[in-house]
Amino acid sequence: MDELDLLKKDWKKNDTQYPKISEQEIYAMLHQKSSSIVKWIFVISVLEILLWSAISYFTADENYFKTLENYHIDTLMKIFTFVNYGVIAVFIFLFYKNFKSINTTDSVKSLMKSILKTRKTVQYYIWYNLSMIGLTFIVIMIATFKYDNRINEIAVKASGSDSNTLFWIVLFGFTILFFAIIFGLFWLFYRLIYGYLLRRLHKNYEELKKIDL
Repeated sequence: MDELDLLKKDWKKNDTQYPKISEQEIYAMLHQKSSSIVKWIFVISVLEILLWSAISYFTADENYFKTLENYHIDTLMKIFTFVNYGVIAVFIFLFYKNFKSINTTDSVKSLMKSILKTRKTVQYYIWYNLSMIGLTFIVIMIATFKYDNRINEIAVKASGSDSNTLFWIVLFGFTILFFAIIFGLFWLFYRLIYGYLLRRLHKNYEELKKIDL
């Protein structure tokens, strides 16, 4: 329970024991809380890109690049990486811009607008990342089915028989299940981290609406 909730609880218990605080003071609390939340959104987004960059650096060895080359997607993955870092850099800049905007806000309406803008930016960021994960997975899977020698050998051996159909059904089923698990884990990560911060921002927005009325 945060500071504002505690004050409300105390007011309900005893109206005379605790002094009333003005709308301006409530606004100041909400302003400070919102600024802190947006700052954390910015910090977490920076830490996130640093984490994935570190993982990519330590896992992308010679075999990885050789596999991409054998699958004929080495150039495409480089383009994906370049575009992805560029887009994420733009989002991080927008998060920082939103943080500075909220810090300099001096009215209820302006703060409400900044909160809505920040929420939309975060939602776009989440959907972009999830879309990029899905697109990358699809590209890799198509390249694997087409160029992986082991899969092609099994498919050739099973061609012309019922086992060929069963093989592809099992392969596609496993691929979809694997994708669902990976996508679900990323969705859960964004839901837990950014979703929690967005819910707190929304709560602040609802409190500000009461002041604005």
